Amino acid sequence: MSTDAIVLLKEDHKEIRKLFKAFQDVGEGATKRKGELVEQILEALTVHTYIENECMYPATRELLPDLEDDVLESYEEHHVADVLCAELAAMSPDDERFDAKVTVLIENVTHHIEEEEDEWFPKVREGLGRKKLQEIGERMIELRKNAPRKPSEPGALRKAVHAMTA
Repeated sequence: MSTDAIVLLKEDHKEIRKLFKAFQDVGEGATKRKGELVEQILEALTVHTYIENECMYPATRELLPDLEDDVLESYEEHHVADVLCAELAAMSPDDERFDAKVTVLIENVTHHIEEEEDEWFPKVREGLGRKKLQEIGERMIELRKNAPRKPSEPGALRKAVHAMTA
């Protein structure tokens, strides 16, 4: 298994996209299945944003100050996703706004993933190099073990907000 931070984040992105597709492919009336998929989406996003906010973004911000604006924009995009996740966690799959809120979450996160992979990751790879990305990746692997799994888990949103303001 690679410890390259960007490789690890792209693996997360791939899994998140699969979950999004599975949700979009579920037919009308499959409320229980939608609820199960959204639980999986919320966990994947909560863990992913946590390790980015706590490790990848601060390291990039410190080591590549020219990318500060990109990092700050990413924190804000994560904040929007965190709020949507927290709202979805408190909703029932049969709520009339559930599907619409999931759709907005998917659109926002997909945009964020595309920006990271197409624009941000190449700059980070060039600026940090292989060895530093492996060191960051190793820290991310450790953080993942104890990362919040649910948006409602104590500290999940608070930790995300703290990371943005640190």
